[in-house]
Amino acid sequence: MKSSRNIDRLLEIMAALRNPETGCPWDIEQNFRTIAPYTLEETYEVLDAIERDDMDDLREELGDLLLQVVFHVRMAEEQGYFAFGDVVEAITHKMIRRHPHVFGDAQARSAGMAKGSWNRITAEEKAERAERRAKLGLESIGKTGFLDDIPNAFPALLRALKLQQKAAKVGFDWSEAAPILDKIAEETAELKEAMAASDKAEIEEEYGDLLFAMVNLGRHLEIDAETALISANEEIQTPFSFHRGGFENVRPRSPGI
Repeated sequence: MKSSRNIDRLLEIMAALRNPETGCPWDIEQNFRTIAPYTLEETYEVLDAIERDDMDDLREELGDLLLQVVFHVRMAEEQGYFAFGDVVEAITHKMIRRHPHVFGDAQARSAGMAKGSWNRITAEEKAERAERRAKLGLESIGKTGFLDDIPNAFPALLRALKLQQKAAKVGFDWSEAAPILDKIAEETAELKEAMAASDKAEIEEEYGDLLFAMVNLGRHLEIDAETALISANEEIQTPFSFHRGGFENVRPRSPGI
């Protein structure tokens, strides 16, 4: 079997790897849960290539991530749930529907995206999804609260940001960044009190509140917390890059770091 630019070849390769009689033993024994950690890992490797502006590596890492999609789809197809074409059809339908100002009729294109259309369309999609699941005999996902559709599996910093963004849509937000600095000072003081009391549970809670406030400050300053922390990590890591001279040239920014 030769390599190809056609997605069908990748689908054929995955089918061959999963063939119960002639496939790869490791690939055959995998399931959605065992593959999930690899999917997350490949996602972060894509982000790493982007952070390094390494387009050659990005091409390769995007391929690895695409393989994860194909792997999950193949397992779903084997169990009769859906095929790759179903996935492509679903996402193309969603993108066309969500952009009437691009793909709609002349009137929709000239008017642009009406205010509130995005929320209306996504609300309709959720209702249709619930109806579809009911017809398939599937249980409701159980997300009825305003913030419940933000996945629990998101990394904590990202989930904090998404919660804040959605809460802001209904007015639960500060109008500017300055009051958040006061909130950070308040949370810092509460953390100090918990530390003085040596209350481990309280310390963890106050530390979490402080992190949440810091993410909120970044949102108002249009700074992504994850990206900022990545930069800080690199700033710390760079002096420790090993050379023949060892660590003698390392100069910490402050005691302990």
